[in-house]
Amino acid sequence: MKAYSVDIREKIVAAHIEEKISIRQVALRFAVSKSLVQKLVKQQKSHGNLQPLKPGKPRFSHLTNAELELRELVSENPDATIVEFCELFAAKTGNWVSQYETTSFC
Repeated sequence: MKAYSVDIREKIVAAHIEEKISIRQVALRFAVSKSLVQKLVKQQKSHGNLQPLKPGKPRFSHLTNAELELRELVSENPDATIVEFCELFAAKTGNWVSQYETTSFC
């Protein structure tokens, strides 16, 4: 399903905040779910905008800011396999990464 346009999102939030209409009434007026109205109001307050968010949960990787550690491991172990690099990285940093995470850095 496509995301609602920013224009309609702004109208939904404005109806609740500026016109002081309840979330339930706004949902009925725009034929959307009550949870959508709640989500949009919360997003406006927390992010300051109503742009559609990327779907899914944000993923965190221990490799994101580990370029220095990775370079050291590669220079010290030039013949290591990816699985061995995962083990070496875990020993050095205490954070385990899978071989599938590491392939994005190759």
